[in-house]
Amino acid sequence: MKPFPVLTIAGSDSGGGAGLQQDLKVFTVLGSYGSSVVTALTAQNTLGVHAVESVDPYFVRKQLDAVLEDIGPTAIKTGMLASAEIVEIVADCLDRHINKDTILVVDPVMVSKNGHRLLEEDAVDVLKTRLLPIADVFTPNIPEAEALLGRRIKTLENMRLAALDLLKLSDCPAVILTGGHLHYRDPVDVLAHEEGVFEMTGPRIHTPHTHGTGCTFSAALLVLLARGFRMVNAAQKAKEFVTRAIKGGVPVGKGTGPTNPLSVIEDDIARYPVIEALEKAWLRLLSHPCRCLVPEVQMNLGYALPWASSTQDVAAFPGRIVGLEHGVARIRGPAYGGSSHVARIILTAMAHDREYRSAMNVRHDLEYLKRAQDLGYSVAEFSRKDEPEEVKFREGSTLIWGVKRAIESVGAVPDIIHDAGDMGKEPIIRVLGHDPLEVVDKALRLAGFPRL
Repeated sequence: MKPFPVLTIAGSDSGGGAGLQQDLKVFTVLGSYGSSVVTALTAQNTLGVHAVESVDPYFVRKQLDAVLEDIGPTAIKTGMLASAEIVEIVADCLDRHINKDTILVVDPVMVSKNGHRLLEEDAVDVLKTRLLPIADVFTPNIPEAEALLGRRIKTLENMRLAALDLLKLSDCPAVILTGGHLHYRDPVDVLAHEEGVFEMTGPRIHTPHTHGTGCTFSAALLVLLARGFRMVNAAQKAKEFVTRAIKGGVPVGKGTGPTNPLSVIEDDIARYPVIEALEKAWLRLLSHPCRCLVPEVQMNLGYALPWASSTQDVAAFPGRIVGLEHGVARIRGPAYGGSSHVARIILTAMAHDREYRSAMNVRHDLEYLKRAQDLGYSVAEFSRKDEPEEVKFREGSTLIWGVKRAIESVGAVPDIIHDAGDMGKEPIIRVLGHDPLEVVDKALRLAGFPRL
């Protein structure tokens, strides 16, 4: 697919988590060619904005003319515009250069998360009268909507009314009021346009790393609209994109880290390396006479994608790994969805620590457990006798309950989780780790094989 050109007109974030730096990351991840016009320089990091220096309006015009005359972006977004004069220049240049098919998304960046003003007060009226009327959609958050309307927005009903009032105020075909600032509930974004009011709800991700959410959303919306998605579908997909980017937030610095657009494609990038890692671990296992590790229910080894959320995101060996003579054999090579059993172990561990992406079940042996302690492995146990009745009768729930209970008992994901079984249930040891080679090496050392 040939990347189509898009443009961001925005401020620079020296911390790299918002502004034009974040826009360009989103453009790249979504397959478009990004160009940029710098309107302001900010000295900021994860702790906040410490200083702002607007770019000379004359130089903003020169940048705009250079990009618009030559590259001719099919879609444009504005972010931080800093001053009334820069807003005027941006509106003038867009009036001269763009045609009716060029998409314009306005993200009315006004105030930073720590309260630093990013748009001068006298520029707000210019934004309303010059820029919003030529936009296809604008995307205020709740503090920005409050500033534009001059009233507080505290409830979802307030948001619905505000979105309709913003639509009238702006003379813009569509407004998306983003609701992440209503902290008492899951975030709802309200889209108001000619076809009515549409609400989009997503899960609240409990993380401090939310810097750049507005930029991430508006940049994704721009690319999706440029691809031809209708407004409602583009808004829904942009919300899904930013939710995933928040889940992958980067814990850098001492304050509020940024959302991570690259996390959206990490799973796609990792699909083959996950299978390759399982194959390498299999060869390590195959090179040892390790039938002693195989329980009666047979064995499996799994490895999850970085952002796995279902059993289909975890690769394992379909048909399990079986004992053969003194060693092991497999029925088939690794595949995604190959074992719901080992996948549930991994997904439960990842819910506590995303780095623990691999697990393997082996035969329960007290000698193995003693050796684990000697080797310095962390060990946790759960008892099926403590399993609640409602869990016993819910298909696939026992392992989730047991692994979670074991993790909670030690406060971290351990190297080993074991249980002594129950009526009709074989005792099992589960070996956990960051990747399959680490897990196989741990299992082999439990069986007494030396470290390679």
